[in-house]
Amino acid sequence: MSVTLALVGAGMRGSDYGRRAVRDGRARVVAVADPVAERRERAAAEHGLGPDQVFTDWRELAALPRRADGVIVATRDGEHVEPAVAFAERGYHLLLEKPMAPTEAGSAAIAAAAERAGVMLAVCHVMRYSAYTRTLKGLLDAGRIGAVAGVQHLEPIGWWHFAHSYVRGNWRRADESSPMLLAKCCHDIDWLAHIIGRPAVRVSSFGALTHFRPENRPEGAADRCLDCAVEPSCPYSAPRTYLGFVGDPARTHWPLSALTFDPSPEGVRAALRDGPYGRCVYACDNDAVDQQVVTIEYEGGVTASFTATAFTPMGFRKTRIFGSHGFIEGDGVRLTVDDFVSGTREVIETDEGEEVSLAGDHGGADQALAEAFVAALATGDPSLLLSDARTSLASHRLVWAAERARHTGTVISLPDGAPPPP
Repeated sequence: MSVTLALVGAGMRGSDYGRRAVRDGRARVVAVADPVAERRERAAAEHGLGPDQVFTDWRELAALPRRADGVIVATRDGEHVEPAVAFAERGYHLLLEKPMAPTEAGSAAIAAAAERAGVMLAVCHVMRYSAYTRTLKGLLDAGRIGAVAGVQHLEPIGWWHFAHSYVRGNWRRADESSPMLLAKCCHDIDWLAHIIGRPAVRVSSFGALTHFRPENRPEGAADRCLDCAVEPSCPYSAPRTYLGFVGDPARTHWPLSALTFDPSPEGVRAALRDGPYGRCVYACDNDAVDQQVVTIEYEGGVTASFTATAFTPMGFRKTRIFGSHGFIEGDGVRLTVDDFVSGTREVIETDEGEEVSLAGDHGGADQALAEAFVAALATGDPSLLLSDARTSLASHRLVWAAERARHTGTVISLPDGAPPPP
């Protein structure tokens, strides 16, 4: 008997998780709710849904007797709390897109609702599920480099990706979505907690919006790239970025799907003419920081430094782990292990010969998460999920503590709200 799922939010991420969940035939989508006609109609056609299985508002679905084993909640960040709580209370297991919610109170409400109802809650911390992470975690747990003393971790967001999502896009303003550290990097803070396996005790942070500001606008720049004489020499040219992706199936999925339902050159140009993604990056209403450093002290004196920056090529995260008996350097695919005793170096490829697509599936992690959620529902075994409500809430709380530290210029102690060892 297959697992049944409802899809609440049929945008890019929700549709992708729904598609991955049904890929091996062990699950099927039996309902979809989305206020945008094109999105819900596309999802309905993909999953073979009839009119009585398609809803413009998730509340219509929630008002009915329970129709599925689980629900994928992939609405906008600020619209997670109400549906997640409502469906948990009705007995649906939850696959919830990150971040849980823009606020600590909202995230705590979701976690509490899941625990009260006794349902599984898997926040989409997909980095935990990659073959790369499994291999790295296994090396550390086996003591391959002795006791971990510190970690250096980089999230190279990429210049055009940052401009797409955090200057022109949906996550450009904290008051309309969430701070960049939460929207983009709750993945990384959660991942550090996962691989280090110790509670955090103190955190500090520095960062600001340094470049994408009106005072950095080149002389003669127009409000829109299509009208701009400076555009050919600008690294953030919207026509160069988006028209360069036309015809690429991976980029049609993302980022072009955020611009338009018509990924032809004409459709993209129309979107750049009238939509938010054609704006000059120096003439937007953005406030997301474009670089940030977070320093964390964990129990026992283990330290971690995390950097997120717009000013890189788009690529996999880079990590260095310093141990008492060895050193590991990783790039999201390959791990290089130096052994201090033998003086040897081992290179471990972790992609298992599979195609690794940074833009498409986070190195295979999206598919692994979807499969784990389906398997957990099929067997009733929550241990198949690599985080639960409390673990995700704790890592989110560390993000908010880092934001408080950044805004106040202080070091924040975490005696009560520290992430537990996974």
